[in-house]
Amino acid sequence: MWYNSTSGQLKSLVQIKSWAAGGSLSTARRALAGAGTQTLGLAFGGFTTTNSNATEEYNGSSWSAGGNLGTARRQLAGCGTQTLALGFGGDSNVTNTEEYDGSAWTAGGNLGTGRTTLAGAGLQTAGLAIGGFTTAATNATEEYDGSAWTAGGNLATARYALAGAGTQTAGLAFSGFTTANTNATEEYDGSAWTGGGNIGTARYGLAGAGTQTAGLAFGGGTTVVSSATEQYDGSAWSNTSSMATARKYLGGCGTIQAGLAFGGLTTVVQSATEEFTSSINVTTAAAWASGGNLATARRGLAGAGTQTVGLAFAGLTTVNTNVTEEYNGSAWTSGGNMGTARFNLAGCGTQTAGLGFGGYTTANTTATEEYDGTSWAGGGNMGTARRELGGIGTQTAGLAFGGFTTVNTAATEEYDGSAWTAGGSLSTARTALAGCGTQTAGLAMGGEASGNSNATEEYDGSTWTAGGSLNTARYTLAGAGIQTLGLAFGGFTGTSSSATEEYDGSAWAVSSNMGTARYYLGGAGTQTAGLAFGGRTTAVTAVTEEYTGAIVTPTASILTTS
Repeated sequence: MWYNSTSGQLKSLVQIKSWAAGGSLSTARRALAGAGTQTLGLAFGGFTTTNSNATEEYNGSSWSAGGNLGTARRQLAGCGTQTLALGFGGDSNVTNTEEYDGSAWTAGGNLGTGRTTLAGAGLQTAGLAIGGFTTAATNATEEYDGSAWTAGGNLATARYALAGAGTQTAGLAFSGFTTANTNATEEYDGSAWTGGGNIGTARYGLAGAGTQTAGLAFGGGTTVVSSATEQYDGSAWSNTSSMATARKYLGGCGTIQAGLAFGGLTTVVQSATEEFTSSINVTTAAAWASGGNLATARRGLAGAGTQTVGLAFAGLTTVNTNVTEEYNGSAWTSGGNMGTARFNLAGCGTQTAGLGFGGYTTANTTATEEYDGTSWAGGGNMGTARRELGGIGTQTAGLAFGGFTTVNTAATEEYDGSAWTAGGSLSTARTALAGCGTQTAGLAMGGEASGNSNATEEYDGSTWTAGGSLNTARYTLAGAGIQTLGLAFGGFTGTSSSATEEYDGSAWAVSSNMGTARYYLGGAGTQTAGLAFGGRTTAVTAVTEEYTGAIVTPTASILTTS
């Protein structure tokens, strides 16, 4: 770790080699196949209590259903990508090959040698089928050209329940079972196999990922299920961080830097998914920095836009104000005044297409106004008059939720650019909450229910569902970002708060505190480039702060400190 005096930033060189929990498979199973990457993964086939034809697609955090295999089976092999995958072989020594296009499987050319517990490598149009079991362990290798299989060079060591990685012309086969567990590794050049460095833990039913010169082996069975993970550099294997869940007959895909393990068998069939990360990174810590002050100090204002093209409007000084200001990344300048002076309203959109709605004048209001970068014009009124509500989205696809009428409300409304219509209600009625995201992928966090709330809810365009709770329960906070990359900052706990948290789509993590603790503030921007302005400390403030999220820069070499 070092301090860069030129940039004024604390930096560190971090070697990360670890497994972390990912979203579980919908269908727990063993002896399944995999393809793709850590963020675009594919799981298919396998065994639950019967053979499965289920296909699931991974987006980096959760699995969703894909098109079913034509032939339900276990102990098959796979290769390719999420949208161009290949599945082949399987129990009962089938020769069936199927090709996946991202939505459906269709029949491909049959294997020459029907077999089970084989390994796969390569692409849909340049696949490799390696080893497996017929009536005994086989050394057969076959190459696929996108329509037909042809014989390739045989393995030196016949085996089954092995793993594979790499490509058709630079393949890798490792471990497995002969008449006992083997540690043999072989490398393929497109025509013949040659010996490579032995794997450290001889095992069967393991999974593999990566390439011939950067391979990853994980899980499997020895005399017990294993969590062992090893990395291959083209000549030798070395141990690295073990999986959290030891298992065999699991699925795997990805690279040595970003691997994915899913399903398998411990003493029961598994749905657990784990993500492997191995990298050397230069990390710049997240931080808030001072920006240009608002011309008009106020609280209960609304915001829209980005860190460099921001919009602040309305609020309370000692009286309601209709003042609008535009931010250019360093300074605020005057914009056109709102038609209705008010505070504790909500806002969304951009600097040139902003939306302001609800709030308090001398009573709660339904008034909606649209900003074109110069002036405000009236839009369709909300169905429910309220203040201290949340607002997200765009001028033509806005979302209003929660707030206070004469009591806390859970009401949600959707704006289409001219009129508001009812949406699905929040699970928790609350006021003084914050939000971020879009009309079809929204996030609501914090607020006040029967006390300070840490509740988070996610909106899918019709329904709110529970998300991970904030670490600091609070109300009158601000938000920025999107549903899977959210930012929450400031607010009131019993005193003004400077707390900042980042959301990853499932959980909140504590980040760097704001310089000025405050509540009833405005917010805009993204998780990596947020903007906080105005609010109340013990008095109204004009302070603006800019947030820069942690910057992680991958590098392949050791850096020289400054």
